[in-house]
Amino acid sequence: MTITLSPKDMSAAADRVLSTATHVGVIGLGYVGIPLALRMAETGLRVTGFDVSDTRNAALNAGRSPLHHIGHDRIAHLCTQGFVARADFAFATECDALIICVPTPVDASRVPDLSFVEAAIDALLPHLRQGHIIALESTTWPGTTDEVIVPKLEAKGLTVGKDIFVVYSPEREDPGNKAFETRTIPKVIGGVTPACLEVGQALYARFIDELVPVSSAKAAEMVKLLENIHRAVNIGLVNEIKIVSERLGLDIFEVVDAAATKPFGFRAYYPGPGIGGHCIPVDPFYLSWKAKQFGTPTRFIDLAGDVNQGMPTFVADRVADVLNRRGKAVRGAKILALGLAYKPDVDDLRESPSLEVIEILRGRGAEVTTCDPLCTPTHRAGAHLALPTPADLSGHDVAVLLTDHSAFNYDAISTHTPLIVDTRGRFREDGARHFRA
Repeated sequence: MTITLSPKDMSAAADRVLSTATHVGVIGLGYVGIPLALRMAETGLRVTGFDVSDTRNAALNAGRSPLHHIGHDRIAHLCTQGFVARADFAFATECDALIICVPTPVDASRVPDLSFVEAAIDALLPHLRQGHIIALESTTWPGTTDEVIVPKLEAKGLTVGKDIFVVYSPEREDPGNKAFETRTIPKVIGGVTPACLEVGQALYARFIDELVPVSSAKAAEMVKLLENIHRAVNIGLVNEIKIVSERLGLDIFEVVDAAATKPFGFRAYYPGPGIGGHCIPVDPFYLSWKAKQFGTPTRFIDLAGDVNQGMPTFVADRVADVLNRRGKAVRGAKILALGLAYKPDVDDLRESPSLEVIEILRGRGAEVTTCDPLCTPTHRAGAHLALPTPADLSGHDVAVLLTDHSAFNYDAISTHTPLIVDTRGRFREDGARHFRA
């Protein structure tokens, strides 16, 4: 992609961005920051990582990956390219650009928590200088860049668009998705000023194939929320239809698969035990919180949130019903929970509905053994297995498939487990032992 800078906007910062010597700092070395660092290093950019976790920094500097879907060999190679992970933000002065990729959670009342973003900016402030490029990638409410970040920079005496360049470019990572990589996912970018956008595009064009510029940072912030709200609402819809289908004796997975054969006007979303990860259960409420400040209701967002948050209880109720059909109560039942991560083939427990299902069942007196080949529960209240043996499977009253990791042996699960409650549509036969949830 060719980037053209007008003479009046050409600056030392733009010169550095367009040169081969650009040095980029990545703040937050997690599911977004690490793939970003890997991709930038591939293009010859010098990359320094910043994270407040000394443990994570030490692992990365030793060539060890903290993420299952990124191999140790890739991190080791990254280190040979000059990458260093640091906790000392004083080294930010050496960087030409600083990309912030820190968490943006919500609290128990669904109120946005920007403490990680603000902490990152505050840590950087003493070390910022003229010519720096600041990019925020963390999901947030429309207006955050202009209303939270810019005032902090200007209070330091830096004029945005002249002394320092600020953009918002939302992350679009999908951990474990092998069909897309950081380089090939189009990158939305909005600048605080036109000069910010020009310089920001020059930066991202160094390592992203396609850029999608929008009119402002606020517009880019809204783009990210729309993407995730779209998913949350449609997942809520199919989860609701799943409940209705179960009452009607229909297989929701058969229904969705058939509907997906329509070549236009329909996109398949599949039900599950709820929604998890850092994005879908969290991001929609950034917009609903902001909308409330203007007295604007967000009924679709709120309704989808209620439906999705109710799915773990629905699954637990379904397990109880299946056991009752065999004359057994939940209390004292031996239940094998298959899968802890929020989606297949990742080791991410953030907001995972599996954990809530397990907590509900244990709260009802069940003896739950957890099983996941990639991760272990943060708080154990029972046995945990990496992969179940035939004896493990036959020794439980019911297995609940919560996350369909590819490492599971589904034939063995089907053969040796007395009852299966399937929340992922993996088992389609033997209606006497397999039940949807």
